[in-house]
Amino acid sequence: MSRIKGETVMLWEITQTGEDPFGAPEYEEIGTEIGNVLVTPGASEDLVDSTDLTGKHIEYTLSIPKGDTHDWTGKKVTLRSKDYRTVGMAYYYTEENVPLDWNGRIMVERYE
Repeated sequence: MSRIKGETVMLWEITQTGEDPFGAPEYEEIGTEIGNVLVTPGASEDLVDSTDLTGKHIEYTLSIPKGDTHDWTGKKVTLRSKDYRTVGMAYYYTEENVPLDWNGRIMVERYE
């Protein structure tokens, strides 16, 4: 029996790196590789609901591995050499009640 395996995605976070000569903050986008993320096509009910409510077209649903502490809300994600933007907030199940390696989910839309 083969085991389910996730893939590595790049989660981009904006971090303040300093200030310019006038005191305004300077930011840099820093990528963090997150391994073992399951990437599945957006479910048909997610596609209809998200398009109706937000006007966004969901491409994929990402299953987040247990133990991940990153903030996934409103972030750019690179997977399969293309950029996506997360839609909404990630939601998590209780780790002890989930038998597999993933307990969080978030949807992404194509970002160009």
